[in-house]
Amino acid sequence: MEILPLVVAFFTMLGLMLLSLPVAFAILAVGAVGGYLAYGMPLVQMTGGVIWGSLNNSTMLAIPLFMLLGELLLRSGLADRMYDALAVWLGRLPGGLLHTNIATCTLFSATSGSSVATAATVGTIALPSLNARGYPVRMSLGSLAAGGTLGILIPPSINLLVYGSLANVSIGKLFMAGVLPGISLSLAFSTYIFFAYQGKSTTGGAAFIPLRERLLLLRHLVPPLVIFGVVMGSIYGGLATPTESAALGVTIALVIIGLNGRLTMPLLATSSYRAARTTGMVVLVLICALLLNVTLSMVGATQAVTRWVATLGVNQYGLLLVLMLFYLVLGMFMDAMSMLVLTVPIAVPVVVAVGVDPIWFGIFIVLMCEIALITPPVGMNLFVVQGVRKDGGNFSDVAWGSFPFALIMLAASALFILWPDPVLWLPELMSARP
Repeated sequence: MEILPLVVAFFTMLGLMLLSLPVAFAILAVGAVGGYLAYGMPLVQMTGGVIWGSLNNSTMLAIPLFMLLGELLLRSGLADRMYDALAVWLGRLPGGLLHTNIATCTLFSATSGSSVATAATVGTIALPSLNARGYPVRMSLGSLAAGGTLGILIPPSINLLVYGSLANVSIGKLFMAGVLPGISLSLAFSTYIFFAYQGKSTTGGAAFIPLRERLLLLRHLVPPLVIFGVVMGSIYGGLATPTESAALGVTIALVIIGLNGRLTMPLLATSSYRAARTTGMVVLVLICALLLNVTLSMVGATQAVTRWVATLGVNQYGLLLVLMLFYLVLGMFMDAMSMLVLTVPIAVPVVVAVGVDPIWFGIFIVLMCEIALITPPVGMNLFVVQGVRKDGGNFSDVAWGSFPFALIMLAASALFILWPDPVLWLPELMSARP
C-alpha cells in the first residue's frame, strides 16, 4: 500500500509528541530521517535553500508585527476599558456579562491574532466580576474559553498567516474570508446564551448607569475598531499588503497608547520580548514543517494520497466529513498550530483535487483548530482559563462549560460545508474589484 509509509510517519510524529518531544523537533526528526532514507544526504542538504527561499519574503514579517500588535493592546490596559464599556450595554440582556465576554473576545480577536492571548486577557478581566455577581461557574468559564478561540479566526490571525504560507494562497483573501464566519460564530454564541438564560436574572444587582455615561464609555471601543478598520480596509482596498497593514496597525496602536499616557519603555520592552518569543516558536515550527513538506513532495506522498482518495470514490462532501472527524480526534491530542502545520501540506492538494476552494478550506481547518482549543485533554484555552481562576475549582467545570460552544462550532462547520457563500463572499468581492 503506497500510503503506508506516510501513515507510519504521521503516527511516529504523534508518538514523539506524546513522549513530550517539542513539536518542531518531532516534525524535524521525521522529515529529515524520511528524506535521508529516501534520497540520502543530498535531499537533506538541499532543504536549507528551500526553507530560506520560503521564509525570505515580506509576508513572514507580518507574523512578528501582528504578535507585537496583540501584545501592545494586551499590556496597555485597553482591553479592561473595552470590557467595561461593553458591560454597561450588554449586562442587562438575558445572560448578562456572559454576552460581554463574547463581545470583548470578538473585539480583542480583531487586533490580537491569538486565541490564547484573547482567552487569558478577557478571562483575567472578567472572572472577578462574574464571580462577585454569582454567575454560573461552568457557563462563565465556557464562554471565555470559547470566545477566546475567535482569536485565530477573526483577522488578523497568525494561524491564517501560517496556512496561507504553507498552502501558497493569498493572505489578504484569507483574512477577508475569516470576517463573516468569525462574526457569525460570535453571534451564535450570544444567541445560545440569550436563550439559555431567557427568564433568568443574571444582572446580579448591577447599578443603573445613565444613558449619557453609557454613550461616553463607547469611546473605549474606538481604538480596536480603528485598528481593525485600518488593517482590513487597507488590505481590502488594495492599499497595503498584509505586512504593510500590520505595520500600520502597530503604528496606530502606539499612537493610541501614547495619547492615553501609557507608552513607556517597560511596556515596549515587555511587549517586544513577548512578541519575539512567540514569533520564534511559530517560525521554528514553520521551518520544520517546510522541511517536512520538501520530503513529502520529493517522495510523492501528496500524489499517493490523492490517488488513494480517488480510489475511494468519495465526493467533496464525503471527504470533508471524513476530515472533520479526523480533525476532531486529532484535536484531542494536539495543539492547533501543530495540527495546521502537520496536515496542510497533505490535505490541501487532496481537497483541491476534488474541487474544494483552498481559501474556503483555510477557514474550515482553522474552525477545526478552534474546536481543538476547547477539546480535552489538550485544549489549550481550557488550561488558560483554568489557570486564571482564583477559586481552585475543578478542571471539569471549564471542559463541560465549553462543550455547548464546541457543538455550535461543529454545527457552523457543517453549515459552511453545505453553504460556503458566507466564507467566500468577501474574497470574491475583493477579486472582483477593478
